Amino acid sequence: MKEDNIHEYGDSDIQVLEGLEAVRKRPGMYIGNTNEAGLHHLVWEIVDNAVDEALAGYCDDIEVEIGKGNVITVKDDGRGMPTGTNAKTGLSTVETIFTVLHAGGKFGGGGYKVSGGLHGVGASVVNAMSDWLEVRVYRDGNVYMMRFENGGKPVEPLKIVDKCSEERTGTTVSFHADPTLFETTVFNWDILYKRLQEMAFLNKGIRIQLIDHREDEKKAIFHYNGGIIEYVNMLNKNKTPLFQDVVYVEGREEDIIIEVAMQYNDSYNASIYSFTNNIHTTEGGTHEDGVKQALTRVINNYAKNNKILKDNDDSLMGEDVREGVVMIISCKHPNPQFEGQTKTKLGNSEVRKIASDVFANGFERFLLENPEIARLIIEKCLTASRARIAAKKAREITRRKSDLDVVNFAGKLADCKSKDSKECEIFLVEGDSAGGSAKKARNSMTQAILPLRGKILNVEKARLDRALSNEEIRTIITAFGTGIGDEFDLSKLRYDKIIIMTDADVDGSHIRVLLLTLFYRFFRPIVEAGHVYAANPPLFSIKHGKTTKYVLSEEEKLEYLETLPASAKPVIGRMKGLGEMDADELYETTMDIEQRVLRQITVEDAMMADEMFSTLMGEEVEPRRKFIEENASYADLDI
Repeated sequence: MKEDNIHEYGDSDIQVLEGLEAVRKRPGMYIGNTNEAGLHHLVWEIVDNAVDEALAGYCDDIEVEIGKGNVITVKDDGRGMPTGTNAKTGLSTVETIFTVLHAGGKFGGGGYKVSGGLHGVGASVVNAMSDWLEVRVYRDGNVYMMRFENGGKPVEPLKIVDKCSEERTGTTVSFHADPTLFETTVFNWDILYKRLQEMAFLNKGIRIQLIDHREDEKKAIFHYNGGIIEYVNMLNKNKTPLFQDVVYVEGREEDIIIEVAMQYNDSYNASIYSFTNNIHTTEGGTHEDGVKQALTRVINNYAKNNKILKDNDDSLMGEDVREGVVMIISCKHPNPQFEGQTKTKLGNSEVRKIASDVFANGFERFLLENPEIARLIIEKCLTASRARIAAKKAREITRRKSDLDVVNFAGKLADCKSKDSKECEIFLVEGDSAGGSAKKARNSMTQAILPLRGKILNVEKARLDRALSNEEIRTIITAFGTGIGDEFDLSKLRYDKIIIMTDADVDGSHIRVLLLTLFYRFFRPIVEAGHVYAANPPLFSIKHGKTTKYVLSEEEKLEYLETLPASAKPVIGRMKGLGEMDADELYETTMDIEQRVLRQITVEDAMMADEMFSTLMGEEVEPRRKFIEENASYADLDI
């Protein structure tokens, strides 16, 4: 039924956003979001243009500067942007690149054969989302300059402002992100450092500098002639490699370049990272599939041809041959097609066979030339195979077939009544004492409680079969309902939120890290999908009159006290541990969805997380000692 106050939908309601207005109106369509990740995306867009020049063979040096006031400057020594008039727009080519969406040299194959910036929107989007941007082009002995303000509006046309030597070429772009569009305009050194280092690894020979001119001057130089070989060495630095040399394979077919670097270590986890045109394909794709298939096929063939595996033996599975491997797969493709939920999965079907053939040929040669290393690899794979078979038997215990089975969790799980996983959450609680309070405090319709007795097994030092012999881990697997290993199915997860609720002390912190290690190694899709949280119980209660305020830190306490009137006489109490709280306190501070504070656990950078878990939870003592010494002053037990 039509209501009187409904606005009629007519021709005048159709808006046409001119130029860069569309970007400012819907920034998420172009850079994902306007938080810290979106802010840094602006830098990647400009750096990608410089790297494209390097991929084309015209650029050796890229410099990224963070200036005072968080001004970003990106300099390259490429050819310099064309400075003539663009025939289609009638504007200078520089103005066209910075003001017209989908304008660039990446569509027809003439400007760039391979490009990381796929859509030709990079420079114009950065311009649209900056309160000012300046570009300088060094070309033909001239220095050209153009400035834009207020979201990409030209101040004046491109003009020559100086002379330079005929040999000097390149482009320099400076910009300041518009604070009215972003949640923050402060650039993070660590985020820039990690991504620029990754770019240097993936493009051997390129020299990338990062300079921070803000409070404390900092500088980093990334230059890796070994490319992804050096990348694998870095990822393996806190692990014990099975052999010294990194296996490196490179090949080209149909203008598609495949590079693979790999090395085994004595751990039980695979660390495989794939890229296409420098874009991290976090969901994998055809290049990764092809290499994985070839790895399994080549090792099985070698093992059988050399009588290490007998004809009647079962073949090694993919998970057997990948145990302990660190691998970087890089594909350079002139026309990549991306798919998947986050557009980070390579979909080109022809790449699967090309990647498989290139890697198989190179890896077969390596095994034939290094028979001792080949035997080490295959022995590790055989051990992994035996452990997989043992794990399969142990896994039978963890299958959750019916609600009747749940009752037999040794009385551990206090499940919720709702069967709608989207509204259900499970609290993993430290000890029976806190578990008892939590069971009384919970909303039994949507909140489940699983008390954990003691510290669970450190899975960084254990295979799946040993992990499955641990009663606490089996209980967690059964409660989640997803299965584990090759049976894992995220769609069967019974709880939308998995909340780690431990005390803010050393023991609680240790339990939290053990649980996160378990989730990262054996339940990584749960973490990547954003289902894992840490409860953040308050440290202080502040009472004045009939009001009680809970605060999370010393700083927050002082800030709140400053807001109280001078006449107030607050009573400040240090909060007890979770196990010492009664049910009402626990509900009010930690479990009430209207008041509690949860910290979502994310895996923004899988390689950084991998390195961190290996450092803190692995066998090597020296890297752990060094990390603790360097970071002791930053320790935060309330994470």
